[in-house]
Amino acid sequence: MQTGPDASDLKLLRLLQKHCRGSSQELADETNMSPATCWRRMKALEERGFIKEYSAKLDRKALGFTLSAFVHVSIDRRYSEVVEDVAVEIAKRPEVLECYATTGDSDFTLRVVAKDIEDYDNFLENFLFRLPGVGQVRSSIALREIKHTSELPI
Repeated sequence: MQTGPDASDLKLLRLLQKHCRGSSQELADETNMSPATCWRRMKALEERGFIKEYSAKLDRKALGFTLSAFVHVSIDRRYSEVVEDVAVEIAKRPEVLECYATTGDSDFTLRVVAKDIEDYDNFLENFLFRLPGVGQVRSSIALREIKHTSELPI
């Protein structure tokens, strides 16, 4: 019964986080495996749920999304029954890149991108403020990006 990834799996996963478009031969060379073994391990890691998906990391600024905001949303306690409905509606919005249910002063923390401040204002006014039960919204606008990665420290 195998529980977690072994050392060879971890090496492959680290490499895939950086170069997921590498050919089987390139991945095999970097991990000191045969291409067939490398491919089988990748498939096994996918089946076991360690690899959820493969994607391209896009440059948001190059695509015109110059504003990045962290948004803290609090649900008025009188409307606690709508928390799940609010979560469902937030998850549908393409400008919301991440959404977390959180402890502390807010119920949700979002990472939102927008073309500019007017675009962000439109998101707030025409969507977020109109959700039932939303009591308070606090925004922190990112001035510059210091680090952004999806690579896990494995």
